[in-house]
Formats: sequence, structure tokens, C-alpha cells
Amino acid sequence: MTINCKGQLIDLSSPKVMGILNVTPDSFYDGGNYTNKDAILNQVETMLNDGATFIDIGAYSSRPGADFVSEDEELRRLIPVIELILEHYPDALLSIDTFRSNVAKIAIEKGAAIINDISAGHLDEHMLQTIATLKVPYIMMHMRGTPQTMQSLSDYDNLLKDILFYFSERLEKTKALGIVDTICDPGFGFAKTLEQNYELLNQLELFDTFELPILVGVSRKSMIYKALDTTAQHALNGTTALNMLALQKGASILRVHDVKEAMECITLNDLLKQND
Repeated sequence: MTINCKGQLIDLSSPKVMGILNVTPDSFYDGGNYTNKDAILNQVETMLNDGATFIDIGAYSSRPGADFVSEDEELRRLIPVIELILEHYPDALLSIDTFRSNVAKIAIEKGAAIINDISAGHLDEHMLQTIATLKVPYIMMHMRGTPQTMQSLSDYDNLLKDILFYFSERLEKTKALGIVDTICDPGFGFAKTLEQNYELLNQLELFDTFELPILVGVSRKSMIYKALDTTAQHALNGTTALNMLALQKGASILRVHDVKEAMECITLNDLLKQND
């Protein structure tokens, strides 16, 4: 199970870590932390040294109720960061967290490797064709509505059935367009209640039916800190516990704020598999 990132084949049969770099003022955990060059480069260096295969850059917060950001503002935040990172770390594989096709196109032209779309093409009718033209790996996530409305859209006839149908429909379109490297993200925390998030994680192996890499992003989310009656700042232990479960249920990529701890999960899970 491989994806082609700028001519480099990445084997996802061995799980990888995607480090999160939010260059927004309002992300739920690290908003405003990475707004100057030194802070950005220090964090990227730390994540790469700790074992991250990918760095996921977000310039539009997708937390529940996040403020709308114009395309111009998203690009203003994003492009200098791509250029800065690749100037200092030219081999870094950058994933761009955007649902806008024009932002995706410009980011790839600037040297990014992957597009990570929270809407799976639903918020921009040109996204899927853009990905097909760019010939880059595409992470498509399950979500309803927008970041502004999603938390009011958690009513499902059958949660797992509805999500699997969503991906089946999206994959039919990506395959028809010739998109080769597709990764599915179940969308923990997006249009789902706390209980629904755990139902989804508990049944994660159902996604094996697609025979595609699965990305899991639970890092420091409210499904953890609300369940533990704490805060995002104190949710690392809970994140580690759920990352380990996700690996055991077949996750190919862990998208995290804390790369070192996620890599430790992968190392220990590998040892468990070797001695199974």
C-alpha cells in the first residue's frame, strides 16, 4: 500500500505519522503558536526529528464554529509558510489542509505534496478534477456541512452505514477521474457527537473494505478531553491511548500534534504484531 509523493513512494503498510502545523490564530489547541519564522521552523524541525513523515499545514481552522476565512487570507497565511519550510527542509513532504481547489493548485505548484480536504470535494465542485489534474495524493474526510454548521448535523439513520456510503460515493467519483492515491479520514469530531466518535473508532476496521489507507486524527480533540473532564492541553495521554487503538484497528496514518508520542505507539504496536 503505497502513495506517490513527488516521485517518492511512501509505503503505508507500515504506519506513518503526520505532524500538524496550524498557521491560524484560532485553532483549538495551538492557534497562534506558529506565526513567526523561528517558531515555524523550530516546530517543523522537532516534528521531522521526532519521526514525522508528513507535515500537515492548515491556514483555515476547521474547529467547530471557526470563523470564515477568505481564499485570499488563506493563501496569504499559507504560501509563505510552504516556501519557508521547503527553503530549509527541501525534502519535507507537505500536506495542505484545504477544501479550496485554487488553494490546492497553488500550494502544489509551490512544492507541497498532498492535499488534505475536510470536505472530500463537497465544498468546492472543482476540487476532485483539480486533484486528478495535479496527480497528487488526496486525503478525503467525512464531514457534513461546514465548520460553522457541522455540530448541528450529527443525526444519522445509521452512523457507520451512512459514513461508508459517503466514502463509496466519493470513491466512485475519484476512480472515474483517475485519482490513484486516495486516503480516507473518518472525520473524528466532525458532525459527530462524543458517543458517535467512539462508535466510529470502535468499528474502524470496517473501512478495510475499501482497501485504502486510513488516516486517523483524534489528537487532543474534544472527544478525548470532554470525556476525561479536562482540556486539550491535558489530553496527550488520552490521545496516545486512542492512537494505539487506531493502529490496532488498521490506521495507516496518525495525524497528531505530538509526533514523538505517536511514533512510540507505532514502535510498540509493531512489536506486538511481531509477537502475535
